Amino acid sequence: MVISGPSGVGKSCIRQEVLRRTGALWSVSATTRSPRPGEVDGKDYRFVTRERFEQMIAQDELLEWADVFGNYYGTPIEPVWQAIKSGQTMLMEIDVQGGAQVYAKLPGETFILILPPSMDELRRRLAGRGTEPPEVIDRRFAKAQQEILAAQACGAYTYRIVNDDLERAIQQVIAIMNTPRPGQAAAGA
Repeated sequence: MVISGPSGVGKSCIRQEVLRRTGALWSVSATTRSPRPGEVDGKDYRFVTRERFEQMIAQDELLEWADVFGNYYGTPIEPVWQAIKSGQTMLMEIDVQGGAQVYAKLPGETFILILPPSMDELRRRLAGRGTEPPEVIDRRFAKAQQEILAAQACGAYTYRIVNDDLERAIQQVIAIMNTPRPGQAAAGA
């Protein structure tokens, strides 16, 4: 299951609660960016060097990857395949570009786009983080607008959730997760 949306829409908060409440697995992305305060290697991200990430690309070890604001982000493929083989639900919290790449390889997966209640609210959330200078916030905001349009155009995101109430958004994701997908009943029979 892929959860995407622009920076500041609450993907991480939603993902953390869905994981806590359901016991689903989480695909820990690899990145070349530095950890933010409180982030733990192997739990929040796999923090790797640029050289190691480029090696992962060359060796086809990633389901998807992207260069986002000068840092690489990507989903290691092996844990995803293991979850699929064992019939477990794995959440992938990735950007829209990565979601489109996963859709090309795994079109039968579930894709959820998390949206802000408004673009003004999104700007407020980005600024409220207090982790980035104004010029980075401006870039993230401009990128958010492009991502929303790209998500709508790529055709992968059959579910869209407006995160105007965190608890409701969490419940909506869990409900989608619990909705049988085509072929799921036959596989379990």
